[in-house]
Amino acid sequence: MCGRFIQKAERKIIGEEFYIALFINDIITSYNVAPGQNAGIIINRGDNVYVQHRWGLVPSWAKDQKIGNRMINARAETVAQKPSFKSAFKSRRCLVPVDGFYEWKRTDGYKLPYYIHQRSERPFSLAGLWETWKSPEGSDLRTFTIITTDASSALRKLHDRMPVVIPPEKRPMWLDSAADTQDLETLLVPYDSAELQFHQVSRMVNSPNNNSPQCIIPVESDSKDMFPR
Repeated sequence: MCGRFIQKAERKIIGEEFYIALFINDIITSYNVAPGQNAGIIINRGDNVYVQHRWGLVPSWAKDQKIGNRMINARAETVAQKPSFKSAFKSRRCLVPVDGFYEWKRTDGYKLPYYIHQRSERPFSLAGLWETWKSPEGSDLRTFTIITTDASSALRKLHDRMPVVIPPEKRPMWLDSAADTQDLETLLVPYDSAELQFHQVSRMVNSPNNNSPQCIIPVESDSKDMFPR
């Protein structure tokens, strides 16, 4: 699964990397984005647009927004068929720009966090879906989910799943509302790129209350630091 990620790139870098024509909301800066929090995503309305949505997809037909707590990820293997995601996969896809994400490795009864990022330190894009849910009071809640797939050979050392990474040359296709879903499914594969690297970080990232550059500082491999599980 993908349960935490980082968005720290400046507006100028995000704009250049993802060809953003319009920023509807301010840039999110967070070293520890957690489910239920707002994050920046990119959708296409003829041009690429940066907006903020809440992490945890709430289908338009849901009776209660609490369903979003269970919808932070969508499995690549079933995303095109599952009722919760089928409609969004067909017509409401987004990119989630990240500078990196966290994964936890189970070692000797401990779950040790690792930070995965690009060697270049440039932001990259995860495959996402978005939805709009209307509350009984009539207000709109906009949410998103991140699609996951089998882990690449390198990341399998940490976990058996990873978020789907959409490479730069495939971003226009992913955001194209007219794209064929069968073609889109070919993108939902492990990203086994030498550009991704990882290192162990402090267990301070286990708490969403900890949100600072210290979250991504390397610690000694397989060490048990002072922070709780």
